[in-house]
Formats: sequence, structure tokens, C-alpha cells
Amino acid sequence: MGGGGESLWAEPLGNDLYKIENVPFYAYGLNFQDIVRATPDSEDYIPEIRELITPSGHRTFRVFFKKHIERDQQEAILDSMESLSVTYERATNIYIALDMKPEGDYQAVFDQLDKYLEQGILGFETCETRIEGSFDDSPEEDEEDNIA
Repeated sequence: MGGGGESLWAEPLGNDLYKIENVPFYAYGLNFQDIVRATPDSEDYIPEIRELITPSGHRTFRVFFKKHIERDQQEAILDSMESLSVTYERATNIYIALDMKPEGDYQAVFDQLDKYLEQGILGFETCETRIEGSFDDSPEEDEEDNIA
């Protein structure tokens, strides 16, 4: 994505199409291996995602471990998610993006994360689109002023 947003790894496919090659840490409505159309605002900028062309079937969850959860306990929890077709990428010591493969069971992953939430181990969010036509979670401040 362009300036001020999340930068994603992507494989160029030609004709302004790209395949996302990492799990998004901040964007909503985008997942690993989705195909998107991206163009730059000008020649001096990197391409910015304009639209989702082909969803890959992957699903993204984001996990925020409580600070008292030690790294080895985190790793055990994350490794146990592999049986649910989930892999992960770590952003920080406590913030992790989970990728559920297309063959995974979304409800089973959600339910397992919800159990960890109830136990006070972590917080989590799903990463579906929050605003139609946007990959952000809420309108920009100046956009909010224009909403009736």
C-alpha cells in the first residue's frame, strides 16, 4: 500500500495485478495470496491497493497476547493452531497475525481463540472488511466530519 499505510509483500502478475505474499498485520479485507489491483498515485510512489480482484480463500485473525504470557506459552498456543490449518507471522513479542488456509474451519479457529480470550491469555480480532471499498478499520478524521 502507499504512503501512510501498511506495506505488503506482493508478487507482480502484470496489468497492475499483484498476489499478496504475506499475512496483513493492519489492513482489513485482505488476506495472504489474494489477488489485488494496485496502482501508484504518481510515478514517485509505490503502488497502492485499489481493489480486491480474487480472494484466495485464506482468512486472517490478529492476536494480542497479554503481557504476562511467556514466549514459550505463546509458541505452544500458536503451534497448536497448526491442526486447524493456521500458520502465523509475528510482528512483535505480543502481536501476531494468523493465516487460516482455505481448507481451515473458520468457526473452529474463532471458537479456540475465544476460549483463550475467556481465559485471559489473549485478545483477538477478525479481519473482514470494516468499510466497504476500503482496507481501513474506520473513516479518516476528515471523512468523519462529512458523514451525515
